[in-house]
Amino acid sequence: MRRMRGLAVWGAVLVWGAAAPAAVAVTDVPEADLSYHGFAAMDRGRVEVRLSPRNHGPGDVADATVRLRWSVPLATGAQRLPDGCARTGERSVVCRTGPLAAGGTGQRIALGVWLRGAPTEVTLDMDTVWAGGSVDRNRGNDRQQVLVLDTGDTYAF
Repeated sequence: MRRMRGLAVWGAVLVWGAAAPAAVAVTDVPEADLSYHGFAAMDRGRVEVRLSPRNHGPGDVADATVRLRWSVPLATGAQRLPDGCARTGERSVVCRTGPLAAGGTGQRIALGVWLRGAPTEVTLDMDTVWAGGSVDRNRGNDRQQVLVLDTGDTYAF
């Protein structure tokens, strides 16, 4: 490094003809198609969610992570979340799916959270944030959104 009137100047060296890193063929990456189906219900600020992860294949997935995000912040303080789930922000929780065989349904994920205040409605968004190293070319079916009203009724997705 050389100083020129208060400026720092760094040198760079380019090597012409150097080999570029080898590209990974897309066919070398395992492929899976994840989706989530279930229901949500809200009663006096508590939202109960039950969802089943499904892998439409063609490959197996050792484990994946689904994110649940609410349009209203979660209540402050401790939320009692099941094993495999963790709060990741003011409005979100992530949960492990466990192993998902191609063409199979995984273990049902059941959780309940308290929302801040007394909302009369909430939007719940779900999506895959990690597919166990697999590529999912059909991301449309692993993204769900459901409007849940504070009626105690169940809303399917």
